[in-house]
Amino acid sequence: MSSLRIAGGTALLPGHGLTEADVTIADGHITAIGKDTPTATTLDARGLHVLPGIVDIHGDAFERQLQPRPGIGFPVDLALADTEAQLLANGITTAFHGVTLSWEPGLRSLEAWHAIQAGLAAGHFTCDMRVHLRWEAYNLDALDDALADIAAGRVHLLAFNDHTPSILKKIKDPVEGAKFSGRAGMKLAEFTTLADRIGARADEIPAAQSRLAAAARAAGIPMASHDDYAIPVRDGFRAHGAHICEFPIAEEVGHAARAAADHVVMGSPNVVRGRSHLGWASAALMAEAGVCSILSSDYFYPAMLRAAYILAGRGTLDFPAAWSLVSANPAAAAHLPDRGTLATGNRADVILVDPNGPRVVATIANGRIAHLTAAGAARLG
Repeated sequence: MSSLRIAGGTALLPGHGLTEADVTIADGHITAIGKDTPTATTLDARGLHVLPGIVDIHGDAFERQLQPRPGIGFPVDLALADTEAQLLANGITTAFHGVTLSWEPGLRSLEAWHAIQAGLAAGHFTCDMRVHLRWEAYNLDALDDALADIAAGRVHLLAFNDHTPSILKKIKDPVEGAKFSGRAGMKLAEFTTLADRIGARADEIPAAQSRLAAAARAAGIPMASHDDYAIPVRDGFRAHGAHICEFPIAEEVGHAARAAADHVVMGSPNVVRGRSHLGWASAALMAEAGVCSILSSDYFYPAMLRAAYILAGRGTLDFPAAWSLVSANPAAAAHLPDRGTLATGNRADVILVDPNGPRVVATIANGRIAHLTAAGAARLG
């Protein structure tokens, strides 16, 4: 397709809000807005919202394609192909896969990490799929691998995780412990022995985190801290250069992070469901208070589109502010200035949405029609 004109829709334009305007695309970029430019192909967008593509800064729903049941795995190429189809169908044109590199065997192991890296490198994807390295603090044996992948440009965002103390506590309960051992493909007794051995290395963690932060700074990639439970913890990661605060457990941590000009990420499922599945802070209220600046898919890709429309419908945020939570703001936090807004010269990541739903009718990723419903196909001419 040499060029495409999205005609007659209501486009979300910087500084203008939702405005009737045509958007013209060629060679992977937005070439004109609001001009009657002759093109080879036209997509009739009347009655639809024309929006910048969604940027998902943290999503791990792909794990369900890799391992739909505990211990039952599928080939990475098949899992990533299905993941991409889900992303594009939900208007997500840039996806940071939250790949956990843990000491746990199985789904989050070093072997799985290498397999996902290889799958992403070998695939020809339309969605811009990137790697969000979720570094488990106690995974010290894999430190050199992580450092090498950061230096080689195979990591696009580094997040500091520390789930081990929680795992050590939960595995004392046979029911809770079975969830972790099942994911790892081990018997609970074996998993408990492994976890206890790993947990004895706490003194080595600060030096490892310092080395990772230095590598990320040298590579110029953004950094995040995950599940911050106290302000001094967030302050410590900020000192390393981590300016993204993911899923703060306490609301006061989120307020302190925004006061320090950090990006604060919450989950879109929290907004759609009306509450956190863990009983933590309300993402909707934190967004309306100006604390949450980014919404991610977390564990459910369809939630991002729906969350933005829910927030706009609640009345505190207007639609441009609500949509920025899933597009412009995550693009800025991820150091991607070429997307997140509909502007001439930007990467042509555009979605057409029927607001009566809402539902995605068409997804254009890097200038290519990557998803089109039957209703959307009828609009193509």
